Amino acid sequence: MRRDDRLDSDAAAVRAAARQTAWRVVAVSAGLVIVIIGIAVVFILQQSRPTERIERPPTGEERIYVDAYDMLIAVVVLGLVAIVLVGLSSLAIARRAVTPLGTALRMQRSFVADASHELRTPLTVLDSRLQVLGRRLERGEPYAEALGSARADTRAMIDLVTDLLLVAESSANELRTGVQNGSDIRAVVHGVVADMRMLAEQRRIEVVADVQGEARLTINEVGLRRCLVVLLDNAIAHAPDGTTVTVRTSLEHGRVAIRVVDQGSGIRGLSPDQVFDRFAHAAGTAGVTQRRSFGLGLALVRDLAARNGGRVEVERTGSGGTVMRLELPVARG
Repeated sequence: MRRDDRLDSDAAAVRAAARQTAWRVVAVSAGLVIVIIGIAVVFILQQSRPTERIERPPTGEERIYVDAYDMLIAVVVLGLVAIVLVGLSSLAIARRAVTPLGTALRMQRSFVADASHELRTPLTVLDSRLQVLGRRLERGEPYAEALGSARADTRAMIDLVTDLLLVAESSANELRTGVQNGSDIRAVVHGVVADMRMLAEQRRIEVVADVQGEARLTINEVGLRRCLVVLLDNAIAHAPDGTTVTVRTSLEHGRVAIRVVDQGSGIRGLSPDQVFDRFAHAAGTAGVTQRRSFGLGLALVRDLAARNGGRVEVERTGSGGTVMRLELPVARG
């Protein structure tokens, strides 16, 4: 059994529904076959009366009599074969019929899981900002900056929800162009780093941005923020307390390479390619208390990067830390 099948209760429910439907069709079909066999048996018995067998055929005419017992066996065997064929065909038809239902259930479940995962980190940041705002109000300190940041976070979440809805509707072209026309790499990186510092400072982790050059990407700002938030959130979660997480950008062959570097113990328990699978969980870093994770974030980054002509990979991992590399195309003109 594949790992996805074990984890997807919807797939198991669909298979069970297909089996139940097939058994019901088989039961009805078997009943009809048995009725037909019964009628055939009665007809054969009536046509095989002893009086007919002792009749003498007219002169020059020959008659062939079939043994009723042999006919009954043949009819029963044919009936059983018909029931088996009906059962197999019913199972195949039932599975084909419920496949769209299973696909719809998986899409619904994936959307709910993706939305929950994507909103968790922005809501945590917003909560931290509101706590800061509350403390400033209590002490009578200026609060305009904190209030403005909280409002910006709410606008970002509104954009995020819109983005998720576009993904759910499979509107990749609309997501790519969107309302915003591309994104400024420097502005987005510094904005995300500033947000994630509020989470990292609780464990004395320093988040540093090293942006080389100016570039505008084809991916819209909401999509780029999603990718960076997930990569930084993942790096912070696996970084030991008191270390540094760095975001570096560089232009390479007409594309922008974004590297998120942590100083953890590397990816353990999974191969570098498997970390991008849905529901994949790498082993935790020693001495690091991690939040509960559903193994969705990196899968979302991979899908979003691919939709926008880019890719993401584990460039390096080991005892010295992990480097995640996100590559995206630069907007022309």
